[in-house]
Amino acid sequence: MADDSAAGDDAGTARAGDPVAAAFADGPAFVPYLAVGDPDYESSLAYVEALAAGGADVIELGLPFSEPIAEGPTIQNAVVRALEAGMTPTRFFEFVEDLDVDVPLVCMTYYNLIYQFGSGQGPRPFVEKAAEVGISGFVVPDLPAEEAGPLREACDEFGLHLISIVAPTTDEERMETLVEVSSGYLYVQARLGVTGASSSVSDHTGDSLARLSDVDLPKAVGFGISSGEQAATIVEAGADGIIVGSALVDIVAEGHERGESTEETAARLETKARELKRGAVDGYGRRTPAPEGTSD
Repeated sequence: MADDSAAGDDAGTARAGDPVAAAFADGPAFVPYLAVGDPDYESSLAYVEALAAGGADVIELGLPFSEPIAEGPTIQNAVVRALEAGMTPTRFFEFVEDLDVDVPLVCMTYYNLIYQFGSGQGPRPFVEKAAEVGISGFVVPDLPAEEAGPLREACDEFGLHLISIVAPTTDEERMETLVEVSSGYLYVQARLGVTGASSSVSDHTGDSLARLSDVDLPKAVGFGISSGEQAATIVEAGADGIIVGSALVDIVAEGHERGESTEETAARLETKARELKRGAVDGYGRRTPAPEGTSD
């Protein structure tokens, strides 16, 4: 089980002993995503643990929801497999407790599941339970920043992060609102559309990072990263981390379709994780040094 986050006073500020802040402190963070329970509970445990062994600094755990509007076909299919295998919010929390990893865990899910959990008290029961089992934060793609107050308050109460997604089309006013309710890191959407692996880096990436250069939160870029070289290019452009989902979910799906053993698929995931982490580190090394007397 991952360590609990320490509570803090303000959204957007680092918390003492915070494992998410620590993950971004010493170079670029590799943040993989998998749908929990895909294709079954025990295999999914092994796959998440393989990502940790491969160098993950933070792991985003997808709690499956029947209407994943931000996801492309790859992750939608993973969600279907996980739901058919019996994944529920209660099972998700059991899963987190059963994990044997020592990296911070972030729950990526949709607000309906958070809001409906418990006895009609809004998001607080879900956040309280998440903190109890060791979740460090949330990514909630369908929650407008203007309506994030109750979840932000619950996160502050229990010392968890609320991580916002910033798209290439996010205007300046909305971006300010997203930053105000965010902590931990920002999920910078590299391109328009839904999730899915891509063979090239979007031209929007550098522009998006430049717009956020004055924001005092780590910027992790996601949507479309599938290779170590792409990871290097994105970190070289200024990203503080990379978020990779579909390229890893593809490995799970391929293993399931081929009838591979859990151990074989887990080994391929660990290998891919090492490639992506190495690419991120290489990209950091390629950055042009800041002029003497200035900071990055």
